[in-house]
Amino acid sequence: MSKGRLIIANILGVLVVIALLAGGAYFYYQNENFVKTDDAKVSADMVQIVAPASGMLKDWDIKEGKAVTKGKAIGIIDEEGQDVSIKSTMEGTIIKNGAGNDQLVQGGQVLAQAADLKHLYITANIKETDLKDIEKGDSVDINVNGDTDVTFEGKVEEIGYATKSVFSSLPESNSGNFTKVTQKVSVKISIMNPSAKVLPGMNAKIKISL
Repeated sequence: MSKGRLIIANILGVLVVIALLAGGAYFYYQNENFVKTDDAKVSADMVQIVAPASGMLKDWDIKEGKAVTKGKAIGIIDEEGQDVSIKSTMEGTIIKNGAGNDQLVQGGQVLAQAADLKHLYITANIKETDLKDIEKGDSVDINVNGDTDVTFEGKVEEIGYATKSVFSSLPESNSGNFTKVTQKVSVKISIMNPSAKVLPGMNAKIKISL
């Protein structure tokens, strides 16, 4: 190998080593200072609006996107000549309407669903091995699939008291082929000033600063 090629080879080797060291340092820094996951979704408090009695639905002027007020009548049910008011148990926005005027409904039937879109939050599922470093009040960077151009700010509000597997409907197996699986815990994260593009159920990515 000529002297010129040897020098070039040595330079390339040094650059590769530097790149590896820089990559390792960056990876170490990220793992030591942040907890990340893309197992997260936009959430909101929701309520079902149900028929309080059986009868004919009247004055039902409900459409998706309409605001409703807690305790205020949004329709009536004509139950054998008597009017029974239909009310929402919380303030919110109708996200699903499943009924119409002059429709015969049954007591307990779900007529619509409302969500509190003014107080959206993120529900993130964090590995149990990462949970020890997370505290309430930790700052969070949030990216939502519905508005990928913006990084929203947030804070850790609540840390779950049990893993998601505790709420599974399927019982755990105690067979001899047991495989240890890393469990996840639900963490509630506030989201500051979400845009109109951020909607309940959207996927999100979060980065918690430790």
